[in-house]
Parts: sequence; C-alpha cells; structure tokens
Amino acid sequence: MSRRPQLMGIVNANPDSFSDGRRLATLDEQVAAALALVADGADVIDVGGESGVTYTGLTDPQVEIERVVPLVERLVAEGVRVSVDTFKAPVARAALEAGAAIVNDVSGLADIALAELCAQHGAALVVMHTRAAPKEVNFPAYDDVVADVVEFLRDAVARARAAGVEQVIVDPGPDFAKSPAETVTVLRAFEQLVGLGEPVLAAISRKYFLGAITGRAPDRRLGASVAAALWAADAGAAILRVHDVAEVADALAVRDVLRGDAEVPAVDRDDDALKWIRPDE
Repeated sequence: MSRRPQLMGIVNANPDSFSDGRRLATLDEQVAAALALVADGADVIDVGGESGVTYTGLTDPQVEIERVVPLVERLVAEGVRVSVDTFKAPVARAALEAGAAIVNDVSGLADIALAELCAQHGAALVVMHTRAAPKEVNFPAYDDVVADVVEFLRDAVARARAAGVEQVIVDPGPDFAKSPAETVTVLRAFEQLVGLGEPVLAAISRKYFLGAITGRAPDRRLGASVAAALWAADAGAAILRVHDVAEVADALAVRDVLRGDAEVPAVDRDDDALKWIRPDE
C-alpha cells in the first residue's frame, strides 16, 4: 500500500496570479476560500503575496507582508497548517512569526537567510530548481536537464541542512527556466527526485506544460491537472500543490479504492443525493 500524498491548497493574496479563476479581494474572502479548501481535504494552505508571472515587476516586501501576514494569522488561529510562498527574507520572517510552518521558496535558495529563518523557527523549507532569478525569463541550454535538476537540488538541500533546517522539501520546478518538453523530461525521471531522500513537492496544477499538451488556457486545465496529480502521486510525490483540492482528493479516493488500498465507504441507501441530481426547488 502506497502512502497517500498530502494536498497543498493554494490561496493567493496578490492581484495578478496567472491561474486563479477569480480574485479574492478581501481578507475575509481569502480566509473563506482557504477554509473551504481545508474542508475539501487540503492538509496545508500555501499563501502567496506575489505572482511568479514575469510581466509584472517585483513587489515591495512590505506590500507583500501586508498581503500575507493577516491571512497567515487568521488561518493559524483556525488551526490550519500554513505555507508561505516567498523568496524574500523579510516576508518569510514576518510569516514565520505569524505562525507559518513552511517557507515555499521558488528562488532556488538564492538567499541562505531563508534557510536560517526556517531553522530558527523549526519550519520546513521547500527548495525549488530554477536557473532564472524570480520574475525573470531565462531558458538556459541544458546539456542534461535531469542531471542539472538533481544536482541543483542536492546542493540546495545540503546548504539548507548546513543552515540548520531539519525538514527540507524538494521541488523540481516545472516550467521554471524550462520549456514544456524539458519539464516533461524532468517529471519522467521522478524516481531520481525521490532518490534524493527528501519529500518531493509536485507543483503541477494548471501549469504551462499542461497547456502545451492540451492546448487549453489555465482556467480550463482541470482534467489535465487531475491527471498530472494522480501520476505524481503514483510516482512518489509526498505533496501535491493544487488549486482544485476537492477534485484531486476525489480522484485519489477513487484510485485508492479501485486498486485495493481502501474499501468502499458505507453509504446510506436512502440518501437520494447520491442517486440523482434534483432540480432546484
């Protein structure tokens, strides 16, 4: 029986995410969306205050703090495990002081201060492969993209460990400084990522490489995202970072039952809601 991956739900407190179906303009809306994801099965909520899109500039750290810290505080007060998606030490410090348990760094640990802060707070750190600075377009010519990802992550883990971080999570960085074909090449070698000996985060929901495969815009990649999540779970991912928590949780539940890892739950035979769609009355 394989271990089921944790689900990391996504709540963005910034106005320019490429993949959000709707903007969450107020703190109350953001909290409600996060709690709904938890109810759907999310084990952790990843809070972001700056989009990774490259057509907008860097956000001032204080603005980012003002976006994420109130949300972190509210969610922690509700008993939610929170990750903060940032590569800026001041933002990470403020979020960790507010109770965040994970720093999700998409810079490739460009600033070792992030690791030092995680060590001080007993927090986990996600280290991601990228050969581009945050918000920068850069597609290097890889001799061997898989080898580059593996060696980069091995080095980042070692640096994080040396800084005192006890729990390091690795992320191969789909679409970051990689073409769709290179992203797929890396994902096909997922066993090498698992072989690093650290939990692997699969951040593949609504990503561009899925659009390249399906020809669909970000808000129409649900089927592709669920398929990729199931594949990553089978490949050994420890965490799936997803927008559509309920759908991925349902897909994992069906997979587990069909392959014998779980049994069909007891159901109430008189529950008509499981039998047909009733028109609104």
